[in-house]
Amino acid sequence: MLTIAWDVDDVLNDLMRLWLERAWLRQHTDCSIVYEDLHRNPPHEVLGASLAEYLASLDDFRLYHYLEDLPPLREAQAWFERNGARYRHVAITEAPLCCVPLSAHWVLRHFGRWVRTFHFVPSPRCGDAVPVYERDKKDFLQWFGRGDVIVDDREENVTAAQELGIRAYLMPRPWNRGEGTPRSCFGELAKL
Repeated sequence: MLTIAWDVDDVLNDLMRLWLERAWLRQHTDCSIVYEDLHRNPPHEVLGASLAEYLASLDDFRLYHYLEDLPPLREAQAWFERNGARYRHVAITEAPLCCVPLSAHWVLRHFGRWVRTFHFVPSPRCGDAVPVYERDKKDFLQWFGRGDVIVDDREENVTAAQELGIRAYLMPRPWNRGEGTPRSCFGELAKL
């Protein structure tokens, strides 16, 4: 049975879009950026903000809205309903330590029928002193040794997985060169 490693944010959900629309733009009413303009991730330069300001806003959205205001991506939910039982699944996210319990709860709440393993690589934040077991998802996948497929929105994670011999799917987002739409990506995954 194949094991699929899933990024959480912007693959299983639409975190960046919802954060932009429900947090950033409401707090920055003079900002005329739309989601499709976010050609970089992190998008702080596109937004005309510092990295610290962007991260604080995103973390605040996660802490106070992640569980209530963040639905699963419809395409992801439909894919799991049709195909989830045919594979093993691991969720692997890069998030700050303060937000990881919410992310794990969210994954298990929406995808827990299928996803039995949750792992995180701490995304560094000022003042967080956590042991470094792995630097990135590639280090985790190498240690884990069980991933056959990965789905991620970050090109560097897709490339790193491919270097390990793992089949990789790039979830199309404005900040990457993924072709098509999330719907077409899940369509390709249905052909596994």
